[in-house]
Amino acid sequence: MMLNLLLISTSTVHGSGYLDYCANDIVSFLDGTPSLIFVPYARPSGITHDEYTAKARERFGLMGIELIGIHEFDDPLAALRDAEALFIGGGNTFVLLRQLYETGLVNTIRERAMEGMPYIGTSAGSNVAGPSIGTTNDMPIVFAPKLDALALVPFNINPHYLDPAATSTHKGETRETRIKEFHVFNSQPVVGLREGAWLRISGDQVRLEGSTGARLFRSNMTPEEFEPGALLDFLIS
Repeated sequence: MMLNLLLISTSTVHGSGYLDYCANDIVSFLDGTPSLIFVPYARPSGITHDEYTAKARERFGLMGIELIGIHEFDDPLAALRDAEALFIGGGNTFVLLRQLYETGLVNTIRERAMEGMPYIGTSAGSNVAGPSIGTTNDMPIVFAPKLDALALVPFNINPHYLDPAATSTHKGETRETRIKEFHVFNSQPVVGLREGAWLRISGDQVRLEGSTGARLFRSNMTPEEFEPGALLDFLIS
Protein backbone atom coordinates (compact mmCIF):
# COMPACT_ATOMS: atom_id res chain seq x y z
CA MET A 1 0.00 0.00 0.00
CA MET A 2 1.46 3.35 -1.07
CA LEU A 3 -1.01 6.03 -0.07
CA ASN A 4 -0.57 9.53 -1.46
CA LEU A 5 -3.37 11.61 0.02
CA LEU A 6 -4.06 15.29 0.73
CA LEU A 7 -7.14 15.50 2.95
CA ILE A 8 -8.16 19.14 3.38
CA SER A 9 -10.79 20.34 5.84
CA THR A 10 -12.28 23.04 3.61
CA SER A 11 -11.84 24.52 0.16
CA THR A 12 -12.20 28.12 1.33
CA VAL A 13 -11.21 29.96 4.49
CA HIS A 14 -12.40 33.38 5.59
CA GLY A 15 -10.78 36.19 3.66
CA SER A 16 -9.59 34.20 0.63
CA GLY A 17 -10.96 32.63 -2.53
CA TYR A 18 -11.54 29.06 -3.61
CA LEU A 19 -8.46 26.93 -2.74
CA ASP A 20 -6.29 30.07 -2.49
CA TYR A 21 -4.91 29.34 0.96
CA CYS A 22 -3.72 25.82 0.09
CA ALA A 23 -2.89 26.25 -3.62
CA ASN A 24 0.89 26.15 -3.14
CA ASP A 25 0.60 22.95 -1.13
CA ILE A 26 -1.62 21.36 -3.78
CA VAL A 27 0.97 22.16 -6.46
CA SER A 28 3.73 20.74 -4.26
CA PHE A 29 1.66 17.64 -3.52
CA LEU A 30 0.98 16.97 -7.22
CA ASP A 31 4.70 17.45 -7.97
CA GLY A 32 4.44 18.19 -11.67
CA THR A 33 1.38 16.07 -12.42
CA PRO A 34 -0.09 17.86 -15.46
CA SER A 35 -3.74 16.87 -15.12
CA LEU A 36 -6.32 15.37 -12.80
CA ILE A 37 -9.89 14.15 -12.75
CA PHE A 38 -12.43 16.06 -10.67
CA VAL A 39 -15.45 14.49 -8.99
CA PRO A 40 -18.19 17.16 -8.63
CA TYR A 41 -20.81 14.83 -7.17
CA ALA A 42 -21.00 16.45 -3.73
CA ARG A 43 -22.87 19.46 -5.10
CA PRO A 44 -26.60 19.28 -4.29
CA SER A 45 -29.27 21.03 -6.37
CA GLY A 46 -28.61 24.68 -7.11
CA ILE A 47 -25.36 24.18 -8.98
CA THR A 48 -24.74 21.74 -11.80
CA HIS A 49 -21.82 19.37 -12.19
CA ASP A 50 -20.71 21.47 -15.17
CA GLU A 51 -20.77 24.69 -13.12
CA TYR A 52 -18.88 23.15 -10.22
CA THR A 53 -16.32 21.66 -12.60
CA ALA A 54 -15.87 25.01 -14.33
CA LYS A 55 -15.09 26.65 -11.00
CA ALA A 56 -12.52 23.99 -10.11
CA ARG A 57 -11.08 24.00 -13.65
CA GLU A 58 -10.46 27.74 -13.51
CA ARG A 59 -8.66 27.51 -10.16
CA PHE A 60 -6.48 24.56 -11.14
CA GLY A 61 -5.73 26.26 -14.42
CA LEU A 62 -4.11 29.07 -12.43
CA MET A 63 -1.86 26.38 -10.93
CA GLY A 64 -0.94 25.13 -14.40
CA ILE A 65 -2.92 21.91 -13.99
CA GLU A 66 -5.58 20.63 -16.40
CA LEU A 67 -8.80 19.51 -14.70
CA ILE A 68 -11.47 17.32 -16.30
CA GLY A 69 -14.79 16.43 -14.70
CA ILE A 70 -15.39 12.72 -14.37
CA HIS A 71 -18.92 13.19 -15.70
CA GLU A 72 -17.44 14.52 -18.95
CA PHE A 73 -16.06 11.10 -19.91
CA ASP A 74 -18.08 8.55 -21.89
CA ASP A 75 -16.58 5.83 -19.68
CA PRO A 76 -15.83 7.27 -16.21
CA LEU A 77 -14.45 3.98 -14.89
CA ALA A 78 -11.96 3.65 -17.73
CA ALA A 79 -10.94 7.29 -17.28
CA LEU A 80 -10.40 6.71 -13.58
CA ARG A 81 -8.22 3.68 -14.23
CA ASP A 82 -5.95 5.90 -16.36
CA ALA A 83 -6.13 9.02 -14.17
CA GLU A 84 -2.91 10.71 -13.11
CA ALA A 85 -4.59 12.15 -10.00
CA LEU A 86 -8.05 12.62 -8.49
CA PHE A 87 -9.74 15.52 -6.70
CA ILE A 88 -13.07 15.07 -4.91
CA GLY A 89 -14.61 18.41 -3.97
CA GLY A 90 -16.80 19.42 -1.07
CA GLY A 91 -20.53 19.81 -0.75
CA ASN A 92 -23.01 17.38 0.76
CA THR A 93 -21.40 14.10 1.82
CA PHE A 94 -24.59 12.04 1.46
CA VAL A 95 -25.13 13.28 -2.10
CA LEU A 96 -21.49 12.51 -2.89
CA LEU A 97 -21.45 9.00 -1.45
CA ARG A 98 -24.75 8.04 -3.05
CA GLN A 99 -23.47 8.97 -6.50
CA LEU A 100 -20.13 7.25 -5.95
CA TYR A 101 -22.08 4.05 -5.35
CA GLU A 102 -24.55 4.65 -8.18
CA THR A 103 -21.76 5.20 -10.69
CA GLY A 104 -19.78 2.20 -9.43
CA LEU A 105 -16.68 4.29 -8.70
CA VAL A 106 -16.10 3.31 -5.06
CA ASN A 107 -13.96 0.21 -5.62
CA THR A 108 -11.95 1.71 -8.47
CA ILE A 109 -11.16 4.88 -6.51
CA ARG A 110 -10.04 2.73 -3.59
CA GLU A 111 -7.88 0.50 -5.79
CA ARG A 112 -6.18 3.41 -7.57
CA ALA A 113 -5.56 5.32 -4.32
CA MET A 114 -4.08 2.23 -2.69
CA GLU A 115 -1.74 1.96 -5.67
CA GLY A 116 -0.45 5.47 -4.98
CA MET A 117 -2.53 7.64 -7.30
CA PRO A 118 -2.53 11.17 -5.80
CA TYR A 119 -5.89 11.80 -4.12
CA ILE A 120 -7.03 15.25 -3.00
CA GLY A 121 -10.18 15.74 -0.96
CA THR A 122 -11.78 18.85 0.44
CA SER A 123 -14.53 18.70 3.07
CA ALA A 124 -16.89 15.94 1.85
CA GLY A 125 -14.09 14.64 -0.37
CA SER A 126 -11.94 14.21 2.73
CA ASN A 127 -14.77 12.77 4.79
CA VAL A 128 -15.29 9.88 2.34
CA ALA A 129 -11.61 8.88 2.62
CA GLY A 130 -12.35 7.29 6.01
CA PRO A 131 -14.18 4.07 6.84
CA SER A 132 -17.56 5.80 7.01
CA ILE A 133 -19.28 9.17 6.69
CA GLY A 134 -20.66 8.87 10.21
CA THR A 135 -18.83 12.01 11.30
CA THR A 136 -20.02 14.32 8.53
CA ASN A 137 -21.70 17.58 9.53
CA ASP A 138 -24.14 17.38 6.62
CA MET A 139 -27.86 16.77 6.68
CA PRO A 140 -28.93 13.47 5.07
CA ILE A 141 -30.89 15.16 2.28
CA VAL A 142 -30.62 11.89 0.30
CA PHE A 143 -29.88 8.34 1.36
CA ALA A 144 -26.70 6.59 0.31
CA PRO A 145 -26.91 2.76 0.09
CA LYS A 146 -24.79 2.64 3.25
CA LEU A 147 -22.53 4.85 5.35
CA ASP A 148 -19.40 2.85 4.47
CA ALA A 149 -16.99 5.03 2.51
CA LEU A 150 -13.66 4.53 0.71
CA ALA A 151 -11.71 3.33 3.79
CA LEU A 152 -8.41 4.68 2.46
CA VAL A 153 -7.43 5.39 6.06
CA PRO A 154 -8.58 3.60 9.24
CA PHE A 155 -9.87 6.76 10.93
CA ASN A 156 -12.76 9.12 10.32
CA ILE A 157 -12.50 12.84 9.66
CA ASN A 158 -14.78 15.56 10.94
CA PRO A 159 -14.17 18.42 8.49
CA HIS A 160 -14.74 22.04 9.56
CA TYR A 161 -14.24 21.03 13.19
CA LEU A 162 -15.36 23.81 15.54
CA ASP A 163 -14.39 24.38 19.15
CA PRO A 164 -17.11 25.69 21.47
CA ALA A 165 -17.02 29.49 21.70
CA ALA A 166 -16.28 30.60 25.24
CA THR A 167 -18.92 33.36 25.10
CA SER A 168 -21.60 31.31 23.30
CA THR A 169 -25.02 30.89 24.91
CA HIS A 170 -25.83 27.96 22.61
CA LYS A 171 -27.11 24.99 24.61
CA GLY A 172 -27.20 22.40 21.83
CA GLU A 173 -24.66 19.67 21.23
CA THR A 174 -21.10 20.64 20.36
CA ARG A 175 -19.00 18.87 17.72
CA GLU A 176 -17.12 17.17 20.56
CA THR A 177 -20.39 15.88 22.00
CA ARG A 178 -21.47 14.52 18.63
CA ILE A 179 -18.16 12.73 18.12
CA LYS A 180 -18.42 11.20 21.59
CA GLU A 181 -21.88 9.95 20.60
CA PHE A 182 -20.31 8.42 17.49
CA HIS A 183 -17.86 6.54 19.72
CA VAL A 184 -20.68 4.93 21.67
CA PHE A 185 -21.30 2.81 18.55
CA ASN A 186 -18.01 3.01 16.61
CA SER A 187 -14.40 2.39 17.56
CA GLN A 188 -12.30 4.15 14.89
CA PRO A 189 -10.48 7.37 15.84
CA VAL A 190 -11.87 10.68 14.58
CA VAL A 191 -9.69 13.60 13.53
CA GLY A 192 -11.49 16.89 14.14
CA LEU A 193 -9.85 18.85 11.33
CA ARG A 194 -10.22 22.59 11.77
CA GLU A 195 -10.66 24.91 8.80
CA GLY A 196 -7.23 25.86 7.52
CA ALA A 197 -5.77 22.41 8.31
CA TRP A 198 -5.13 19.29 6.28
CA LEU A 199 -3.52 15.86 6.50
CA ARG A 200 -0.68 14.94 4.15
CA ILE A 201 -0.43 11.16 3.98
CA SER A 202 2.49 9.51 2.20
CA GLY A 203 2.85 5.77 2.62
CA ASP A 204 2.66 5.17 6.36
CA GLN A 205 3.41 8.79 7.32
CA VAL A 206 0.62 11.14 8.39
CA ARG A 207 1.56 14.80 8.86
CA LEU A 208 -0.82 17.50 10.08
CA GLU A 209 -0.28 20.66 8.03
CA GLY A 210 -1.87 24.07 7.56
CA SER A 211 -2.39 26.75 10.18
CA THR A 212 -5.00 25.66 12.70
CA GLY A 213 -4.30 22.15 13.99
CA ALA A 214 -6.66 19.34 14.89
CA ARG A 215 -8.33 17.61 17.81
CA LEU A 216 -8.07 13.82 17.97
CA PHE A 217 -10.85 11.74 19.50
CA ARG A 218 -10.40 8.11 20.44
CA SER A 219 -12.94 5.90 22.11
CA ASN A 220 -12.73 5.97 25.92
CA MET A 221 -9.80 8.40 25.84
CA THR A 222 -9.39 12.09 26.58
CA PRO A 223 -9.31 14.14 23.35
CA GLU A 224 -5.85 15.32 22.31
CA GLU A 225 -4.69 18.53 20.65
CA PHE A 226 -2.16 18.49 17.79
CA GLU A 227 -0.46 21.48 16.21
CA PRO A 228 0.54 21.90 12.55
CA GLY A 229 3.66 19.87 11.81
CA ALA A 230 2.70 17.02 14.13
CA LEU A 231 3.21 13.46 12.94
CA LEU A 232 0.19 11.22 13.41
CA ASP A 233 1.67 8.06 11.92
CA PHE A 234 0.23 6.00 14.76
CA LEU A 235 -3.20 6.46 13.21
CA ILE A 236 -2.36 4.09 10.34
CA SER A 237 0.60 2.09 11.62
